[in-house]
Amino acid sequence: MAVPVSVPAAPARRVSVRHFVRLKLRVMGNNFRGQGWRIALFVVGSLVALWFAGTGFLLFAAPGLAGDGRYALLVAAFGGGLAVLGWLLLPLVFFGVDETLDPARFALLPLPRRTLVTGLFAAALVSVPAVAVLLALSGLVVTAGALGGWPAAGVAAVGVVGGLLLCIAAARAVTSAFATMLRSRRVRDLAAVLLAAAAALLGPLQLVGVAAVRDADWDRLTGVAEVVGWTPFGAPWTAGIDVAQGRVWAAPVKLLITALAVVALLAWWSRSLESAMVGSASAGRAPARRDATGGAVAQLFPRAVGWARRDRLGALVAREARYWWRDARRRANLITIAVVGIFVPVMVNLGGSGFTVDSEQGLTAAGDTSPVLVSLSMLFVGLLAAVTLANQFGFDGSGYAAHVVAGVPGQLELRARMTAFSIYVLPMLGVVSVVLAVVLGEPGWIGLMAGTLVAAYGAGLAVNCFISVLGAYSLPETSNPFALNSGAGVAKSFLTLLAMLATAVAAAPMVVAAALLGDAWLWLALPVGAAYGLGAALLGAYLAGDVLDRRQPELLATVTPRR
Repeated sequence: MAVPVSVPAAPARRVSVRHFVRLKLRVMGNNFRGQGWRIALFVVGSLVALWFAGTGFLLFAAPGLAGDGRYALLVAAFGGGLAVLGWLLLPLVFFGVDETLDPARFALLPLPRRTLVTGLFAAALVSVPAVAVLLALSGLVVTAGALGGWPAAGVAAVGVVGGLLLCIAAARAVTSAFATMLRSRRVRDLAAVLLAAAAALLGPLQLVGVAAVRDADWDRLTGVAEVVGWTPFGAPWTAGIDVAQGRVWAAPVKLLITALAVVALLAWWSRSLESAMVGSASAGRAPARRDATGGAVAQLFPRAVGWARRDRLGALVAREARYWWRDARRRANLITIAVVGIFVPVMVNLGGSGFTVDSEQGLTAAGDTSPVLVSLSMLFVGLLAAVTLANQFGFDGSGYAAHVVAGVPGQLELRARMTAFSIYVLPMLGVVSVVLAVVLGEPGWIGLMAGTLVAAYGAGLAVNCFISVLGAYSLPETSNPFALNSGAGVAKSFLTLLAMLATAVAAAPMVVAAALLGDAWLWLALPVGAAYGLGAALLGAYLAGDVLDRRQPELLATVTPRR
């Protein structure tokens, strides 16, 4: 006997881009419901973004409003190129990406990869940064229209939209690719080295750029702008300027370059998106396990913390040390510290002293770097290293419930977290001190640099203990270490700024001492800075520990992601 098969009354509707956009808006609205502080941060962030957008609009529209087309190509190529470069690097080292729609949530749905990529890409366009960039770069439409009329303005408008799509696609593709790499333990070190090396190039490039602007050979810069205009970094932004200046044939070619670049980035993103949906990456064959020695408890302690006592403090330090090494989100923050430690001191100390370009000797220093300037740069590196812990409980999420149930004392919790984090950070700070002393040709300044670094780092730990308890926020449950919830980027920015300002004030005596004591401070900086940093960190853990003991349930509710 045949079994009747039920037939749906109407065919299922196809999933389109608008469904992803509506879903993102719905999720954003649900995240804001009952969260007044998130709404306030979103409004403040939108106003700040609007201010930057207005400033950028005036800068890009200035050549057209002034009626001077000589600098239009320079502004379009270099300004637009910096915008694309910012979208490439800033999500990796600071802001992260808004992942309100987590790709892993779609893993079990029968959606074609093309539909998923285009939908998530369209949803990514619905964000405050995207709107701000679109408004800022729209100044190029005014410039092109003023210099070449409506046809040039129309081409410039198409180019600006294409450039925005390029920025979003680049940010998504790069962060997704690095997320996949960081999930694979076999390539995590390679990823860290490549990213640090790429960021380290910013220092020398900045020096060359300052020297080139100082010499002001505008004809040569125009030639460089023309070359940049034929790359994906400048092609979308210079198409309208080419029409205004009579090179109509160049516009469709540059728009084609932009379209091909967007398609290539989306194809790259789609390949890593499948791994993001699964939430894991293949790391190859598992290494052979060595014979266990020392018992089950001893095996929980990594080699880096083999010195720790087998008590509550030692167990917490071992746990945190393993998490910092194995968790992709935490490793991404360690990479940020390595990047900052490499290029910020070089940019401040070498760029600040001034450089000249000589035809025979090349790039040469035009001044001497002072101990005060070195102390300022080291203070910045130290406080930025410590600011990683501003949301240290957000990394745990709902896993922090185990600590609440176990009744871990707040002071013990904070001391263990600071110790585990310092196992990785302090060697980095030591390498920064030695390398910068060698680059500056001042080996006697190693103590000055290391002392200032340790003092700023210890003061930063104390400040961030309070901020991590009082200003924590949840992170999305995703395998992408660069992902942030909607609105969390604004919270991260304000908390980072607050922590940096408070740490700078707390560590300012080190800079004052460098200015007043002169050469004597070169010998006193290391012991005084080490004592100052250690004392500040312990005092911060002691005071913030009492606050943590009172706020453990509230903190757990704050860092638990809302589904």
